[in-house]
Amino acid sequence: MHCNFTFSYLFGVGFMNIYVGNLNYRTSSEDLNSEFEKFGAVISAKIVSDRDTGRSKGYGFVEMSDEEGAEAIKALNDALVGGRNLRVNEAKPRN
Repeated sequence: MHCNFTFSYLFGVGFMNIYVGNLNYRTSSEDLNSEFEKFGAVISAKIVSDRDTGRSKGYGFVEMSDEEGAEAIKALNDALVGGRNLRVNEAKPRN
């Protein structure tokens, strides 16, 4: 996160963390990255997995610039991907 803060500070670009839910359990981080890079540069894309089984939990997170992230959210929320309608929105910070 420090790297993103520094980049943001130096170049005036903000970043957002995007929650992506209702993913097909076979979706990989690479698949997620490919879906979102259609809207701009992806900083990171990660599928959350069960720590015991390694199986996908059906959701993940993507980090990209604020502007491109907003565009991706608008386009991909409720979009049919991998046979499922995605739930895409800005991730809420953990407390």
